[in-house]
Amino acid sequence: MKNEDTIRRFYDAFAKLDADTMAACYAPEASFDDEAFSLRGRREIGGMWKMLCEGTRAKGADVWQLRYRDVQADATGGQAHWDAHYRFSATGRIVDNAIDARMHFTPEGLIATHRDRFDFWRWSRQALGLPGLLLGWSPMLKKKVRATAAANLATYLARNP
Repeated sequence: MKNEDTIRRFYDAFAKLDADTMAACYAPEASFDDEAFSLRGRREIGGMWKMLCEGTRAKGADVWQLRYRDVQADATGGQAHWDAHYRFSATGRIVDNAIDARMHFTPEGLIATHRDRFDFWRWSRQALGLPGLLLGWSPMLKKKVRATAAANLATYLARNP
């Protein structure tokens, strides 16, 4: 139950854009990977969630919704499905993203590894419009999105040590 409680605490906090509680769910040496980010350590991971939550509060709180379901966990791992409805801050476009999360936990019930998977082409069509429609399937666009996300996070972390 401890690991299932961590998953629920994490997504309940995310629904409220409470990045501090989200960051506290991770072990100090945790890792996070998705289509846009590859992060190591609670500082980077927590920084990403703070950057995203602050951006959503500033430019999209009026449309923000997060729902999660299918939470399952055992002594070492867990998973959940979550759906996010938000305004992508870079373009102002509305995105409905469906994400499957898998996590592994420390014995203390903290997230050690977190992997989110979603359909990048579907996301890019919504978030980026025509460029996403035309190039969302290509490794080139994914590489550009990852580079932009990494640069944005580096800038955010430099301003918020």
